[in-house]
Amino acid sequence: MPFTPFHMGTGILIKALLQGSFSLMVFGWSQIVMDLQPLWVLIQGHGHLHGFSHTFIGGSLLAVVSALSGKYLSEFGLTILRISKASQPIEISWLVAFISAFIGCFSHVILDGIMHFDVQPFYPISLNNPMLGLVSVASLHKICLYTGLVGAAIFYIVQWRNRKPNKSLKRCK
Repeated sequence: MPFTPFHMGTGILIKALLQGSFSLMVFGWSQIVMDLQPLWVLIQGHGHLHGFSHTFIGGSLLAVVSALSGKYLSEFGLTILRISKASQPIEISWLVAFISAFIGCFSHVILDGIMHFDVQPFYPISLNNPMLGLVSVASLHKICLYTGLVGAAIFYIVQWRNRKPNKSLKRCK
């Protein structure tokens, strides 16, 4: 996938389903961290494009790095963006940071494993990629786009329902 944006569709859907138990910011950060190694290979012009970072072992290590750094970066970013509840800065729990980072890194390995022939997700146990070609690249892009759109719709419907005043409470007053 061309760096990160397509991967965010999955994260948006998961955010819609898990709401406060998932950090889209940490998830997004993990997508960037996962693609640093391929970016380095592209800049240098040599190396294995989807190398160790695109294995489940490498993804696990990068998930830990993403959670440890992403928690603080995300809280700082949310403060700068002034996204808060009742004028209190949003704090991301360590559990949410780790869940979000692991979902981010593992989904990245899976999505890239479906699309790229050089991904070896089970390295060093196996050099085979059983995910390669499960769906066409065009279908994979559509799936990522549609999961993002459906996720955004679900997220905003839930947010709207939570903010909507309860009419039955008004009658009791």
